Amino acid sequence: MTTLNQEEILRYSRHLMIPEVGLSGQAKLKQSSVLIVGTGGLGSPISLYLAAAGVGRLGLVDDDLVDSSNLQRQIVHGSSTVGMPKVISAKQRLSDLNPYINIEVFHERFDSLSAERIGNGYDLIVDGTDNFSTRYLINDYCVLRKKPYIFGSIFRFEGQVSIFASNEGPCYRCIFPEPPPAELAPTCGEGGVFGVLPGIIGAMQAAEVIKILLGLGSPLIGKLLLYDALDQSMQSIKIKKNPNCKVCGDNPQIQSLEETQIFCALHEATEQPIPIEWAVTPHYLEEMIKNNQKIRIVDVRETVESEIARIPGSESIPFERLLSLFENQDTSQKVVFICRTGIRSMRAVRLLRQAGQSNVFNLSGGTNAWARDVDPTQFIY
Repeated sequence: MTTLNQEEILRYSRHLMIPEVGLSGQAKLKQSSVLIVGTGGLGSPISLYLAAAGVGRLGLVDDDLVDSSNLQRQIVHGSSTVGMPKVISAKQRLSDLNPYINIEVFHERFDSLSAERIGNGYDLIVDGTDNFSTRYLINDYCVLRKKPYIFGSIFRFEGQVSIFASNEGPCYRCIFPEPPPAELAPTCGEGGVFGVLPGIIGAMQAAEVIKILLGLGSPLIGKLLLYDALDQSMQSIKIKKNPNCKVCGDNPQIQSLEETQIFCALHEATEQPIPIEWAVTPHYLEEMIKNNQKIRIVDVRETVESEIARIPGSESIPFERLLSLFENQDTSQKVVFICRTGIRSMRAVRLLRQAGQSNVFNLSGGTNAWARDVDPTQFIY
């Protein structure tokens, strides 16, 4: 059995005093390995608590850099590490928190090409991502390699936690066979997130990891935990295996990560850039406004976002109402759609172009680009 030295005994003493953990349980944690995919909002508390708990080997996967907009919720990072790869920033903090564990970093994406190389040496995988293609990949990899998948997701004030890909319960695809349309699945960067929510959900995920590693309690297998920060409510929904599931069902269609890659590529295809002639630059929009051209500027952001930054003359129309409101649109009038970074507005333009509207355009870079290139009095967020 793995032994603990005097410094570790003192460090973990509050764990050792719990009968369900004790010396043997703490030694088991030291022998364990956990891969955390994503070192952002969820990955921060997950990694901090697992490092503090003494999980012997942690793997961190993320291809992103620390940005100042992350610091409101991604608590493993700090102002001094802005611009640094997130995995390096996180390793510095975790090594300081607990120098008695090993931390491996992978500054790359967890995709169908890297999953086997990165994931094979770990006991289980924790989801700290905010995009669907990676989430489906983690699920399929864990099903195919028989590893527990500790799932967590957050959006604004709500979060979800569960354990998938175990022998006893369903996988992620059993509950969500297909990803939602991209326009209905904004990321935290597009839809926002309550700053403390990742800490709550991430801590729950870390608790489930430790329970599984030590064989404690009743893990969230076959259960989906729903949390709402606005009224501090929780409910647990029973979920079952789907015999028709594409990856863990009776006749699975996905039997390799190459097939998952095709699935992810089909989903990500909806996020490919629109043709360049469907977009306008901030300077071009500025000239159209100055020349009093007949244009309509439509803001598809949440109304509250216009309080942060706004283009003069723009009108706010929620994304879900676009099709109905543009049925009788004057096709001779140019319509320029805007959002924060040009992603949501790009989706709006694509949707309306597919519906037959030919005079609609996207503002490349959104209000952030407008603030950088045209109007520095507007805030970038």
